[in-house]
Amino acid sequence: MNEVDGLYTEDPTRGQRRMLSALYNRCGMKAGRKLVRCIMRKLGISAVFPKKHLSIPDRQHVKYPYLLHNVAIARVNQVWSTDITYIRLKGGFVYLTAVIDWYSRRVLSWKLSTTLNAQFCVDAVREALDRYGWPETFNTDQGCQYTSEDFTDIFENSPTRLSMDGKGRAFDNIFVERLWRTVKYEDVYIRGYRSVKECKIGLESCFTFYNDRREHFSLDGNAPSDIYFNRAFIEGAA
Repeated sequence: MNEVDGLYTEDPTRGQRRMLSALYNRCGMKAGRKLVRCIMRKLGISAVFPKKHLSIPDRQHVKYPYLLHNVAIARVNQVWSTDITYIRLKGGFVYLTAVIDWYSRRVLSWKLSTTLNAQFCVDAVREALDRYGWPETFNTDQGCQYTSEDFTDIFENSPTRLSMDGKGRAFDNIFVERLWRTVKYEDVYIRGYRSVKECKIGLESCFTFYNDRREHFSLDGNAPSDIYFNRAFIEGAA
């Protein structure tokens, strides 16, 4: 699972066949396609490219339309989104979810869980809403955690529109995917957390640095908090 996670984070366009090849050629591991398929499903990952049936939600759950086609992201709290990723530990693994503001790239809240259920996703969203108010639009994929009533009920009778990635829209949540890559390569893979407690403490420092100190080229050298709280550095200013 750790090797598959690392190879996928390195190149999320790897499907089952390329993952098999990479495991053997790069890691010296022989595995069958059935095992790789099982691991990728357990991690909740698939090759990132536009294709049919990219996400298969619970058929009994309500799906929402995608609302962000050709929408220019021009201000904070215009669009938030969330996703889940797998975090390796020395003695196991946990799942991480985060809520991010698209315009500033700021991580508004995050949670860890040892199980892949809807509750820790709900807790992360509610924490972000309590701290920063309601965004105009909240975007997710069509995973069962986000189509569940526990999650969608958050937005009933609220000023926020709920949007969900549609079929063939593999890159709609690209801001969160970039966040996962940064967190794993700049923190998780380097530190090698041994326990859930250690991971939680480490990620607290990681996200604080990411939000408040890490320069982003896409933000003209500013940190996400600089943009979110409107204190961006203007190049050439005295």
